[in-house]
Amino acid sequence: MEIDDTICYCFHISKRKILNFIRINKPVRASQISGCGGAGTGCGWCVPYLKRYFEQSRSGQMMESEQLTPAEYAQMRADYIRDGKGTPPPGAVGH
Repeated sequence: MEIDDTICYCFHISKRKILNFIRINKPVRASQISGCGGAGTGCGWCVPYLKRYFEQSRSGQMMESEQLTPAEYAQMRADYIRDGKGTPPPGAVGH
């Protein structure tokens, strides 16, 4: 996954937008990343990624690239939805 790839499919939010939100707004809790266009408040698939970005920013670590292609990430999310683990809001990708 690269910087301009979508992380939150429910609200079409890229990794770049999320990382910039964290850098500029300096949230004190990972849940505050939802202020970035609602990231993480749809199906829930991206929440572990948002938490990882939050923890990496707090520890001063470099934001590592996920070792997934965008297609693999999208397929994993589709499987998550299909397995009933989350429900995307109306109009979201994969709904």
